[in-house]
Amino acid sequence: MAKRSQLPLTALRAFEAFARLGKMSLAADELCVTHGAVSRQVRGLEALSGVKLTQGPRNALKLTDAGDRMARALGRTFDELEETFREVRAGAERELHISCVGTLAMKWLIPRLSGFHALHPDLSIRVTEAYGPVDFTREPFDAAIRLAETVTGADLTTTPFLDNFHGPVAAPALVESGRLNGGRLDLARTARLHTRPHRQAWAEWSDHAGVPVPEARENREYEHLFYMLEAAVAGQGVGLSPWIYVANDIAAGRLSAPFGFTPTPAKFHLILPGAPPKRGLKAFREWLIAEAATAPTPPQLVTATAAL
Repeated sequence: MAKRSQLPLTALRAFEAFARLGKMSLAADELCVTHGAVSRQVRGLEALSGVKLTQGPRNALKLTDAGDRMARALGRTFDELEETFREVRAGAERELHISCVGTLAMKWLIPRLSGFHALHPDLSIRVTEAYGPVDFTREPFDAAIRLAETVTGADLTTTPFLDNFHGPVAAPALVESGRLNGGRLDLARTARLHTRPHRQAWAEWSDHAGVPVPEARENREYEHLFYMLEAAVAGQGVGLSPWIYVANDIAAGRLSAPFGFTPTPAKFHLILPGAPPKRGLKAFREWLIAEAATAPTPPQLVTATAAL
């Protein structure tokens, strides 16, 4: 691609304003500079172009033929740029870029977005998978959804909108074949599924549920939670999952929850920047809260005595 010549953009902008408004003083007011600054830019442009663009006394400057040609070309160019800028900005205002934990996006948020679009056809949602602390000053997100006990950070507005419950899940056939005489799944004899980023999940569930977890006969690890859930559906072992990620699979009979679900201290939070939010975020927040209120109630934790 050919390299562009170094056009004197500041001088061109000053000359276009003078040519359109007819006076250096009016151009200076529009550009928020002094009368002398505009005059110097116009003289500099004449020197660079090698032709006179203006003629006549200083208090009644007129355009030369070359100046008129330059002014008409610049006017068309700046009009087109301004129109394009308005279109791009309007498009950006219509799109909300949401940073969201991946499995919630896949299993819960994205399948429900058609309802949001039906209510707000002028807005679109773009979802990007992310997990760490969000920094709106460095990242191109308008809002973020995270699973956490608390959310800290300067100039952030957080709204907890969905409680979190977690529990073991496995394919129904595996649960049936792995039951002991007492009717419970034998965790010691069943392959246990883990995710690499959250290997402490089973210890956390044991603590929250008050259910001791024996050493597993075999452990299998996956890079992402949604990989691990597909392994559980395929009967490869028992995994641990938040309820909201597996509610549909349990309702459809793809997964079973042999011990039920117990609440965790963490919640799903909507995080917004402290600065005035983009148009549409208020509507998204209200829709998200209303949608979370319709979430199904998880089956309750089976007591330690009944479970083990």
